[in-house]
This record gives sequence, structure tokens and C-alpha cells, in this order.
Amino acid sequence: MSFPQPKPQAPQLPRHLLRTIDCNQGAVRAVRFNADGNYLLSCGSDKSLKLWSVTRGTPLKTYSGHGYEVLDVDGSFDNSQLCSCSSDKTVILWDVATGQVARKLRGHAGIVNCVQFNEEATVILSGSIDGTVRCWDTRSRRFEAIQVLDEATDGISSLKVSQHELLTGSVDGRVRCYDLRMGQLHIDFVNSPITCVCFSQDGQCTLTSSLDSTVRLLDKTTGEMLGEYTGHKMKGYKLDCCLSGKDTHVMSCSEDGHVYCWDLVEGSLTLKLPVGKAVVQSLSFHPTETQLLTAMEGRVQVWGAEPEDTEEVEEGGMMGAS
Repeated sequence: MSFPQPKPQAPQLPRHLLRTIDCNQGAVRAVRFNADGNYLLSCGSDKSLKLWSVTRGTPLKTYSGHGYEVLDVDGSFDNSQLCSCSSDKTVILWDVATGQVARKLRGHAGIVNCVQFNEEATVILSGSIDGTVRCWDTRSRRFEAIQVLDEATDGISSLKVSQHELLTGSVDGRVRCYDLRMGQLHIDFVNSPITCVCFSQDGQCTLTSSLDSTVRLLDKTTGEMLGEYTGHKMKGYKLDCCLSGKDTHVMSCSEDGHVYCWDLVEGSLTLKLPVGKAVVQSLSFHPTETQLLTAMEGRVQVWGAEPEDTEEVEEGGMMGAS
């Protein structure tokens, strides 16, 4: 007698609020998981950058060195370094364990909106309101950028790097995908200023949010629109979008206090997460688990698929940061 195959489980969504962290650093401009998802990083309007334990919601370290509000941050693959950018026009490379500034990189002519390491953390890529992406060698003692990409005709609002590919979104309404190995550039036009771009996990698609309150899924090679997701409000703020861990759902911040979550294939709204009464400024999806971070005003919220057990949670160390 053969038994029927068990039905595949519906993908879980982070619908339960696990904890709220009061960051005490002014308005939180961006929130990001680190590479393994055990820690979170918060960027403050008070010029500070903070490292937190996700499971306990406790602060582990504060990084001070920017002259104005911090707008984005990324952690290296081995958790030993951070890079951050700010309205002060600089990019800073930090030593995680000591909290010290390893390098302060100057060269952008305006606010730096976004920053990311390449996979080996040998290069930092930063995008600015000055319309350029600058590439910085983290190991060199030279202080100027090793490459400047200046194809955009307006500010760079968002960038993502994946292996040899760089994806940028600009206020000029264009999504640019650079193949850095082949020296090729592919451009897709979205008729609205772009606020956030990201690659799908499988690397075949790009996700783009823009100020016409629309998130679009595009085929990376052909530029064909595969999906369009609406209902949220994004008219005047630079807000994040992302894909869930297995590319099953599209998520976006909204100015109406919710995170919107759509089924990627059907385009239907699956979940509307009530974060609060203000603008949801930023979000970050856990690299391997069903967990979501959101930022609103001075707080960060941690969301999970299941309500958390109250037992003590064990966690690993992060390069002497705890």
C-alpha cells in the first residue's frame, strides 16, 4: 500500500512580532541583518551605527565616526568588518571587534545613500546623490576610488552586488545591471524615481521599487516585466523592498505604517504587517530563516514565523563583539 505524498508546506511568513528594540539613536534610517543573521545593524540619524543581538535585543557595540546621519551599512561575510555611508559624503570601513575606523573614504560630492561589500569584502561599492557609484579597495592604502561608474544622470538611491554583477537604481528612473567581468551594461527604464533594487535569490530576476508606489519584478537578461505589485504607498520616501528567503514573496515598506507582502507568482497581497502609525523606513529579510527586521522612527522590530519560546536562546559569538 502506497501512501500519498505529503502536501508541500505553504511558505511561512514573518507575521509574529518577536520584539521591539528602542535604538536610542534618533530616527533609524536603515536596518540590516549581518551575513549569518545572528546580529542586526541599525543606522541612526544621530550619526551612530549600532550592533545588536537579534535574539536578545541587546546592544553589543556602537560605532561613532560619521559627521552626519548614517544611511546604510553592510557587514562582511566573515563578520570582521562593516562598511557604512552617510550624509557627510563619506564611506567608513570599520573593525567590528574594536569599533575603530579602519578607513574613511572621501570622494563622493554629495550624500552617500547606499553601500555594500563584494562577496570577498575586498571591495566596497557606494552609491551617491552625486550620480556615481565608487569602488574602493579595502586592502589598499590608497584613498581614492579604484573605479567610478558615472552613467546615471541623477542620484544613485540603491545598489546590490552579486558575484560579478552590480545592480543600481537611480532617481533618473533607470535600473542598471553591470557585468563587471564582461564589461557590459544593461539598462531598464522605469518611468519613476527608483528607491530600491535587489536581485532574486536565483539571480534570474531583479526587484525594483519606485515612487509611483509600484514594485516590479523584471527578467534580468531581457528586461521583461514578470510581475507588478501595488497597494502600498511610496510617494516621497526612499524605502526598501526585498524578496523572502526562497523568492516566494515580494515585500515592501510603505508610508502607511505597514509592510506589504505579495505572492511573487500571483501578485496577490498575502500579508499586510501592521508595524505602526508612521512610515516604515527600512526592512531586511534574514539570510536563511523566516525572520524580518523593520525600522520605524527610533525603533526596530523583529518579526518571525512563530511566536518565540520564552526559554533562554543560545547564540554564537561575533568576532569578539559581545
